Amino acid sequence: MSSQIELPGATDWVRHAPAHAELESIEAFFSGHAFDPHRHATYAIGRTLAGVQSFSYRGARTNSLPGETMILHPDEVHDGRAGAADGFRYRMVYLPPTLVQDILGGRPLPFHREGVSLDPRLAQATEAVFAALDAQSDVLARDDALYGLVATLAEVCQAWPSRGRVDFAAALRAREYLEDHLDQAVTLDDLARCAGRDRWSLTRDFRAYFGTSPHRYLTLRRLDQVRLQVRLGRGLAEAAVAAGFYDQSHMTKHFRQAFGVAPARWFRGLAGAPGATVLAGVSDP
Repeated sequence: MSSQIELPGATDWVRHAPAHAELESIEAFFSGHAFDPHRHATYAIGRTLAGVQSFSYRGARTNSLPGETMILHPDEVHDGRAGAADGFRYRMVYLPPTLVQDILGGRPLPFHREGVSLDPRLAQATEAVFAALDAQSDVLARDDALYGLVATLAEVCQAWPSRGRVDFAAALRAREYLEDHLDQAVTLDDLARCAGRDRWSLTRDFRAYFGTSPHRYLTLRRLDQVRLQVRLGRGLAEAAVAAGFYDQSHMTKHFRQAFGVAPARWFRGLAGAPGATVLAGVSDP
C-alpha cells in the first residue's frame, strides 16, 4: 500500500481487515486523541501512511512519519494521538508471539528498543504482509510473508532480555494449559505443576518466549473470546461471563487496559458490512 494517500475528512474511522486465524489487521485515521495508555499481548507492527502519528513508548514520546515502520513489543505500554493538526492515517498488523514462536522454534522473542525503525528491511517485510493480506485468496503468499517478517525481526532486532536460563518446553506446556482452561480459574501453582518448573522460573520462561506474563496472556485470550462472541451477536455481559470474567465490569476494566478504549467504543457500528468493517473511532495503534 503506497504512503502517498490523501487524508480523509476530520471524522475518525477504523477499517478491520477480514479476520485470519493467526492475526488481526486494521487501517485507521485519527484527527486528534486516539488511545489512552494500554498494552497488547501481541507485537503491533505497522506503517504511517499520512500525517504524523505520535505516541509515548518506553519512556519517550515518539513520532512516526510516512515511510517509517512502527514496532511495538508485546506488553509495552503506549498511547496514540495525532502529532499534527491534519491528523494521521496508518495501517497495523498484530502479530501474536505464539505465531512468532511457531516460526522461531524456541528462540527468545526479537526486541526493538525504539518504537520506530528506518530500516528498509523491516519496511519491505511489513509491506509484503499487507500486500499478502490484501490478496485474500492466496494463503501461501500470506504465510510466506509472515515468515519473512518474523525472520527479518530476528535479523534486525536483539533478543528479548532474560535473566537466567529459560525453558521453552516448560513455557509451551504452560501455554497449552492456559488454552485448555480459558474459562476457568487458573493459579501459578497449577501452571508450575503442569510445566514441571518452580513458579518464578516458569514466569521467566513464559515472558521470554511469549512476551508477557501467564496472567496477562490468559486475560488477553479471554478478551479475544469476548470480541469473537460479540461479533457473533452475544451481548457484552453474556460474552464476558462466558469468556471467564467475573462480570461485565471486570471485563471492561481489562479491555481498557488492553486496547485503550471502552468495549462499547470498540464495538460501535460492528454490525456493518461483511469483510472489511468500518467503525467510528474504535481501535488502537
